[in-house]
Amino acid sequence: MPNLESYPPVFRRKHNDFDPDESVQDFQECYHSDPVPTLDLGSLNLEKLGDACKNWGLFRLVSHGIPETLMSQLRSQAKNLFSFSFESKQRLFTNKPAAVSYFWGTPALTPSGAALARAPQSINWVEGFNVPLTQLSDRNQYFQGQQDPLFDSFRLSLEEYGKHMSRIARTIFEAMVRNLHLDSTQSHSDLSESTGLVRVYRYPKFSKADEALGMEVHTDSSVLSILNEDQVGGLEVFKDDKWLLVQPIPGSLIVNLGDMMQAISNDEYMSVKHRVKVNKNEERHSVCYFVFPGEGSVIRSSRYKPFTYSDFQARVQHDIKTLGFKVGLQRFKISEDA
Repeated sequence: MPNLESYPPVFRRKHNDFDPDESVQDFQECYHSDPVPTLDLGSLNLEKLGDACKNWGLFRLVSHGIPETLMSQLRSQAKNLFSFSFESKQRLFTNKPAAVSYFWGTPALTPSGAALARAPQSINWVEGFNVPLTQLSDRNQYFQGQQDPLFDSFRLSLEEYGKHMSRIARTIFEAMVRNLHLDSTQSHSDLSESTGLVRVYRYPKFSKADEALGMEVHTDSSVLSILNEDQVGGLEVFKDDKWLLVQPIPGSLIVNLGDMMQAISNDEYMSVKHRVKVNKNEERHSVCYFVFPGEGSVIRSSRYKPFTYSDFQARVQHDIKTLGFKVGLQRFKISEDA
């Protein structure tokens, strides 16, 4: 039985509405064996990297140099944070000056980390913590002086994990720059480690798993997103007009290209559509690192009007508030008739 007190009230009600005598069917689609390309960071093959970025928009990464103990420890610490009552999480991490923010029901956040208001029918079956990685050494800023040792151990794990993420993101991005023959000077500001943030997610289990999405269909707005997930699974990517289930493999990471990388590459690389399905038997926990262009860095492409990430973010947030969904890069596309 899940700890319902730790769930947002909407999630609790849906659990309580479940009739245990009803038959439960899993969400079924035509899945194939997981063909996601695997790359070795220790001996990164540029040709394979280019193929993965052009044809998939994501790849599995091995030999990345992160101790598996750190990866599992971070997920475990996040799991313990999620076990706090919903009311405690709201009190500690919502509308407070602390850098860490708590959100639920949507993956769409404001620049401050607060959840964007969404229509009730579009609630995603997810909750999370948004953690900017800058100034992690400032304990009071991150957890407002909370004395629970869990907060401090989580902060220290994040600090170590963030250093690994910066290293991996920079290594991969520089390889992409070489593949694309981009100006290395300009490209340095196209990915700025100072923008790095981590979001830890919990996807509650739900007996009627075919009636809920953990995270709706979307593309990431980042340059790169790097996922560390448990073994429950649920991530699906859209390729060749069908959904493919990405199998979780212990010790590996999933690297996902975002909208900024697609624009930087002049559409040579793709930002992949993906979603997360909930599981009827188990909660899913994951840790995802996102990194963006530097503040004021202008992305220039023959396919898009010049724009900064702040321009893009403001447009996305406006569309979500007014239309209910993200339009994304299409807003900046240069008309073929122009």
